Amino acid sequence: MNTSHPLVGLLQLLRAAREYPRRWAAPAAAVAIAALLFAVFRPATWEASQALIIRNEATGEQAEPGDFAHPEQMKSVQEMILELTKSRGVLRGALAEVGPPSNYDGEPAEWPSDRDVADLRDVVALEPPKGAEFGTTEVFYLTVKSRDRSRAVALADALCNQLESRFQNIRDTKAQSMIGELANAVKLARIDLVEATSRLSAIEKEIGPDLAELRILNEATNGDSTLRRTSGEIATELRVARSNYAINRELFALLEQAQNDPGQLLAAPSQLLESQPALRRLKDGLVDAQIHTAQLKGRMNDAHPLVQAARESEKEIGRHLYHELAIALRGVKADLRLTGDRIQMLEERLAEATGRLERLSELRTPYATQVAETAHRTQVLQRAEQQLSQARASQSSASITNLISRIDSPDPGTKPLGPGRAVIVLVGLVGGLFVGLGVLLMTTPVIPEIPATANVAVVAPAAEPAVSPRPLKVCPESTAPLTLPLGSLTAALSKLNRRNGHGSVKV
Repeated sequence: MNTSHPLVGLLQLLRAAREYPRRWAAPAAAVAIAALLFAVFRPATWEASQALIIRNEATGEQAEPGDFAHPEQMKSVQEMILELTKSRGVLRGALAEVGPPSNYDGEPAEWPSDRDVADLRDVVALEPPKGAEFGTTEVFYLTVKSRDRSRAVALADALCNQLESRFQNIRDTKAQSMIGELANAVKLARIDLVEATSRLSAIEKEIGPDLAELRILNEATNGDSTLRRTSGEIATELRVARSNYAINRELFALLEQAQNDPGQLLAAPSQLLESQPALRRLKDGLVDAQIHTAQLKGRMNDAHPLVQAARESEKEIGRHLYHELAIALRGVKADLRLTGDRIQMLEERLAEATGRLERLSELRTPYATQVAETAHRTQVLQRAEQQLSQARASQSSASITNLISRIDSPDPGTKPLGPGRAVIVLVGLVGGLFVGLGVLLMTTPVIPEIPATANVAVVAPAAEPAVSPRPLKVCPESTAPLTLPLGSLTAALSKLNRRNGHGSVKV
């Protein structure tokens, strides 16, 4: 028949357990007793957790006072607090504040030792809330483990005190260092500003009365100024004066010619006589008289009284015109002199304005550069003074305010850490059972497993009397010889003979 291996192994194990109960019961009992003793005498471990919250300084330039500008800044502060929590000074101060435990057998003067500080460092942890990491939330937890529940709470409270004090000291030290550095920066910025202001004052003194014009040129976006507009007006007046001077000169030449030849005056254009209204009126009257005389002569002879009167009128107008020519010559000559003087004066004013503009153009670039440098130095000084003020505010607040705030008080929980006593005993029982079975397997002889391919024939007993069993024969064709202990083999054959009723076994 065919027999499966797991069934044979389980039966063998159960049969060996019944035959050799002490081999597995003793180890199992020992492990169970050890687990029971451990559960009874195991010291409880309590963990006190203190929730903390961190904020930024309110003197910064962040959008909301107390908020961190970016998560990396928050993470940096929290990592610094983590290092402070693990530092020797904070741990030693907390141990000194709480004092030695009740079972401390050393000298009180030697508390706390380096070993005590190292032991406390191993049981102190600073962690963010579950599911978060540093830099994503302002809340984090300080946890302390201890054998005593009240001592765990006291250590957590003392660590928070030491952490706050140490963090304030670091803020104060950092602020003092920044104050020294920023004070030096303010001093240098003020010296640079004084030098830049001195150079700007020298340029402004050199400019003199045109300083306002230079400032307008420097500040105006279109480059226009009062001096430039005045220069344009002077140039326009100069063009008008030169035009009038040219007209008066032509008129003067015409009047000189008209003294010798009145016909020149009659041929002169009316625009040329605009400045001499009397002369122009006499000219027009003379022309009208000549026309009237010509009309009369066309109807009458020269001896007619009307013709004679018209001629006398024409002559009288000519005499007045001649006298008016002399007067007009003197007036035109005076106008030429005055216009010439005005042209000279305008040319001088234009040259002066042009020279001032050229000078201002030369000084505009260095002046603008110096003004920009002075403004930059002023901004640097203002920024340094503002930073110095913030550093002083940080130093002042470091001693009276704390950026670490506690949420409630340390919470040790209602149960110690680790499994309960019942769980430990149950695990000890199960573990002891497995240990006993292992010892049983290693120390008890096991019946060899018969290969599944072996053919076992059981022959019914005959009427003859019982005979002793034949020795076990092994086929010569078998490639794997069976080597078993003599005692195990004898026991196995005896059990098989008893089960088969003293039948013969053939392999």
